[in-house]
Amino acid sequence: MNGFLTKYFSGESMDYRQIFALFLPILIDQAFIVGLNLVNTAMISSSGVGAVSAVNMVDSLNIFLINVFIAVATGGTVVVAQYKGSGNDLMVSRAAAGTVTSVSLMALVIGSLIMIFHNPVLNILFGSASPDVLDSARVYLIGSGASYVGIAIVQAVCAALRGVGKTRASLVLSLIMNFMYVALNVVFINFMEMGIYGMTLAVNIARYGGAVCALYYLFKVDDTFHLRVRELVHFPLSMLRKIMFIGVPFAAEQMFFNGGKILTQVFIVSLGTYAIATNAIGSSLAGVFQIPASALSLTVVTVVGQCIGSGNLADAKKFIKSFLWLGSASLALTGLILMPLFHLLVGLFAPPAEIVDDIFLLLIINTLVQIPLWPISFILPSALRAAGDSKFTSITSMLTMWLFRVVLGYVLGIVMGMGILGVWLAMNCEWGVRGALFLWRFRGKKWYAHKLI
Repeated sequence: MNGFLTKYFSGESMDYRQIFALFLPILIDQAFIVGLNLVNTAMISSSGVGAVSAVNMVDSLNIFLINVFIAVATGGTVVVAQYKGSGNDLMVSRAAAGTVTSVSLMALVIGSLIMIFHNPVLNILFGSASPDVLDSARVYLIGSGASYVGIAIVQAVCAALRGVGKTRASLVLSLIMNFMYVALNVVFINFMEMGIYGMTLAVNIARYGGAVCALYYLFKVDDTFHLRVRELVHFPLSMLRKIMFIGVPFAAEQMFFNGGKILTQVFIVSLGTYAIATNAIGSSLAGVFQIPASALSLTVVTVVGQCIGSGNLADAKKFIKSFLWLGSASLALTGLILMPLFHLLVGLFAPPAEIVDDIFLLLIINTLVQIPLWPISFILPSALRAAGDSKFTSITSMLTMWLFRVVLGYVLGIVMGMGILGVWLAMNCEWGVRGALFLWRFRGKKWYAHKLI
């Protein structure tokens, strides 16, 4: 085993012990995030199918908006990682400060707009939903918008910490926020029976509590960045440009990518409340299967970023290939372990008996298809972006999302009457096309020709 790990996961830049020290905290973090979201969805299901549908509808919009500033935070991770690899500690600190400031300001703007324009947004996107679902969605959307700055601060600090390899600290901050969220949901939803109002209150308290802890760690505990408060309100424009060089194309990608998901959600809303619930539960369970692979896609950013920063292209190529194979292996293993537990997992949501078979069909197809396609569609672009190849990855993701997942999803799901199954099959096709384009890019030379620092 030691020989195998040394051959495929060790190089001049770092060895397998360092890589797995980065990976394991991120894996635990992803497991807790997905698992706790699963528990939260299961808890709100006690308020009825309408509440589950409302939360799922708004969360599709939340993911769209939150991922915009998480994308900018990812730009910060890349810049921090490359400066860390080059050994420039002063620029590491400046990159961290720029990440926190830019992400927080972006979240403030986005959150303010969503609270002001919540009614037209809901009516345009989900106007065909039933009145009770829309009322619950309105409450949850306003509350979510108010919480954006809190989660933005946590994500920005965690992004900077991942860039320098401090994934344990990132894990602790994430767990504090998410455990707080679940604990408050138990109190507000299960004991006080506040329903959607309780979930909204819980998400705000948890995210701002997490933000306070993140800033305290950054200023009082951390021994890497040596940041002071004034550095968050003043940072060089040259640093902002470096962060935005990666962050803006990725943010645009996330807007188009998740915008396509929202449009797909609009298709699903027209299919009825049961279809919304089928998609919500199926998506939640699919996320559980992808936990290890998602952790790899985050880890590879730090690994490749530091390799490129130190000028070691051979290590970067080697690690990318190893991460792709490990991603497929992890998806196969989680499928073998979790599919036999399907009825136990789906029982957490107490779904109507009519949709259980539909959820199973979606999940079994998705589990098989994602083994070869998910890593090249998600892990590989993360690696390319860490090398500075942000424009190609973003443009490719945007085009394939809209040409295949959205258009093909509408044709299969609505025009051909395949319903939810057609929408999910279109998503699987999009993974294949996008992954093939990223593999073609990886085999060339342009992806590592960018000079970010």
